[in-house]
Amino acid sequence: MRITVLVDNNTLIDNYFEGEPALSFFIEDGGKKVLFDTGYSGLFLKNAALMEIDPAKLDYLVLSHSHLDHTWGLTELIKYYTNREFQEKKVNKPALVCHPLALTPTIFENTTHIGNIISDEVLKNYFELNLTTKNFWITENLVFLGEIPRQLEFETTEAIGEKQNPNGDTIPDEMSDDSALVWCSDEGIVIITGCSHSGICNITEYAKKVCKNDTIIDIIGGFHLLSASRDRLRDTAEYLYQRNIKNIHPCHCTDLEAKIFLSRYCNVKEIGVGSTFNF
Repeated sequence: MRITVLVDNNTLIDNYFEGEPALSFFIEDGGKKVLFDTGYSGLFLKNAALMEIDPAKLDYLVLSHSHLDHTWGLTELIKYYTNREFQEKKVNKPALVCHPLALTPTIFENTTHIGNIISDEVLKNYFELNLTTKNFWITENLVFLGEIPRQLEFETTEAIGEKQNPNGDTIPDEMSDDSALVWCSDEGIVIITGCSHSGICNITEYAKKVCKNDTIIDIIGGFHLLSASRDRLRDTAEYLYQRNIKNIHPCHCTDLEAKIFLSRYCNVKEIGVGSTFNF
């Protein structure tokens, strides 16, 4: 498997790509090309072009959850596909894999949209929708986790805004749509996260269960440790330390204080736009 960072908050010296407070990864595994999240704008397309990555050849688009810094690039991807069609250039129709609630609009403080803003009907014209709360295997080794069980009390999620559930009721958005990818091998597993609203440790526990493997090679992505309490940082760091993880690559929604704190317990490695990881 190969992961390329198309969008992150962080950029790297002598790697002249642009960043934004968002996330998008390009993943290659088992002959399949996977876009994991689309960032906030069309920046992932610009960086992908410089990296000679062609979004017209995607097999899968996976959304970690609904928030704007992970889904609003969808508008620009649809524009890109439409423009290619006008030019009579080939475009794959990738499968869009996500939790059903990831496509449901989210309203913050009664007026502001912070979730996906494109309707299912529009998306169906460009993607084969695969909305699931269950595990979904993209390749023999790469799995979308679906809905993450919330088991650890210190990772209790506070609602951000409101959304409608499938019954049409307006409910506090506790981000049950937040999911992740896991690459499973005989040597261990690699966990790939968007924001980890469901809890980075909850995700890790579920990833181990799904892959039937307790050896964690790496965790790459957002850990959602922004202005986290010392108790939360300590509990998270101790959990990760006890799992004897080889490396972690926290990015996007993980602040400097959290990275410094985690580095006392784990091998925290650099990550930014243009980073590539091979497993």
